[in-house]
Amino acid sequence: MWNALKTNHKMASDRHITELFSDADRGAKYSVETDGLFFDFSKTNIDAQTRANLIALAQDAGVEARRTAMFAGEKINETEDRAVLHTALRNLDGPAIVVDGEDVMPGVKDGLAKMAAFCDAVRSGAFAGAGGKITDVVNIGIGGSDLGPAMVVPALAPFHDGPKCHFISNVDGADLADKLAPLNPKTTLVLVASKTFTTMETMMNAKSAFDWMAKEVAEPAAQFAAISTAMEETAQFGIPAERVFGFEDWVGGRYSMWGPIGLSIMLAVGPENFTDFLRGAQAMDRHFQDAPLNENMPALLALVGIWHHQICGYGTRAVLPYENRLLRLPAYLQQLEMESNGKSVSLDGKALDQTVGPIVWGEPGTNGQHAFYQLIHQGRQVVPCEFIVGAEGHEPELDHHHKALLSNCLAQSEALLLGRSYEVAHERMAAKGLTGDALQANAMQRVFAGNRPSTTLMYHKLTPFVLGQIVALYEHRVFVEGVVLGINSYDQWGVELGKELAQKLAPAMEDGADLGDLHVATAPLVKRAHALRGA
Repeated sequence: MWNALKTNHKMASDRHITELFSDADRGAKYSVETDGLFFDFSKTNIDAQTRANLIALAQDAGVEARRTAMFAGEKINETEDRAVLHTALRNLDGPAIVVDGEDVMPGVKDGLAKMAAFCDAVRSGAFAGAGGKITDVVNIGIGGSDLGPAMVVPALAPFHDGPKCHFISNVDGADLADKLAPLNPKTTLVLVASKTFTTMETMMNAKSAFDWMAKEVAEPAAQFAAISTAMEETAQFGIPAERVFGFEDWVGGRYSMWGPIGLSIMLAVGPENFTDFLRGAQAMDRHFQDAPLNENMPALLALVGIWHHQICGYGTRAVLPYENRLLRLPAYLQQLEMESNGKSVSLDGKALDQTVGPIVWGEPGTNGQHAFYQLIHQGRQVVPCEFIVGAEGHEPELDHHHKALLSNCLAQSEALLLGRSYEVAHERMAAKGLTGDALQANAMQRVFAGNRPSTTLMYHKLTPFVLGQIVALYEHRVFVEGVVLGINSYDQWGVELGKELAQKLAPAMEDGADLGDLHVATAPLVKRAHALRGA
């Protein structure tokens, strides 16, 4: 199928996407809807034969069988001999899921109940802290222990009725200092999120937060909770078992906010809204399992991505949420997609003969329009764009703002599609009185090539349910892309080497350290850092 798709691309390379709209029903034929979430991919150069070949590519790769294996709890993370069961965390009323002969669902439900009980105690004031009421929560984690909750909490701002949540991830002390400075230690709860309770950045930040708390709170550990499976380490830190929330090794970090890693989300919006968030994801899980591939939203989103990156050769994709509360969604998807599928070796350990994961980036609209959209519209490289927008906002008194936002979103995708010809630009400049070389030069500056692909994901209003749908949609997109490309999307060995070298370099940062064993490429920089510090 790869060769057939390359032939499709060659045949379409001189075709303008607008030609495909000679079919008045193209919008309906190249879109899919599930539970109110609508995905349109009509503004791509995918025709009926290309779509059929993409579906056949997925079928030939065994996407459907692999999907069944994942949901059944089989160990599809082969390099780590683990199941991949973040879906179990939102399997609220689904069937039993068995791993190593044991149904994991009772443990999942007990974990959610423990989270809910703790959140109710904090939100009601029963868990009072030294100040009589918890007003702020600080989540200390990094990577998957930070990016998910740090994205979801601001996204669900209209549903906040609990303590205010703050997120510390960077080992840079500025992150810690700036986040803690306005807070009262006596009314602050600190969540330390690290499965092993050994993550360098997280534990350094946790210990500094403990010292900050100890300056005003007699028993600082009493205002700490842990999201970890390392019970011995959490006990040594002073956190009792009732405030330790663990999760299994079949939940990868970047897929973990549906369970205990989502504790900060539940504290902010409450157990009921958190359950709605899970139900949105569960609804997408069911759609992904049940819908045939040609009507399956995650599969189609993935196959559009494969068409653009592997077949058309576009190196990046821009995620453009026209929803300011989804400010952190592009950063979240950077980790989800690039850590999952940023690979160069297949499942059987052989070097791949093509690039796998595109570079994912983006910003909310309309901010991006006044920044990088210049390159998207008139740069020589083509950037497929993924627009995300709600039909309504949460502020009825500001509905005119949302209508302007919506019109900008739809206008941008239309502009990318249609472009502007030299003839139109020439006519416009001539009408302004320009002639000769000045007319030609100014007309050329205003030409837009158009024929630039985009997709649109639309929903009614951003709610916990809808956000759950969106995140699960992208999770399953990663899965489909990984299966089609023959890689393991659920390990991340690429993050290890830099961490190992950082540990080896740490002693060299101390004043008076022996620098003799440093690599020749690194030693001059360490010496320069010491000189700048006055050491």
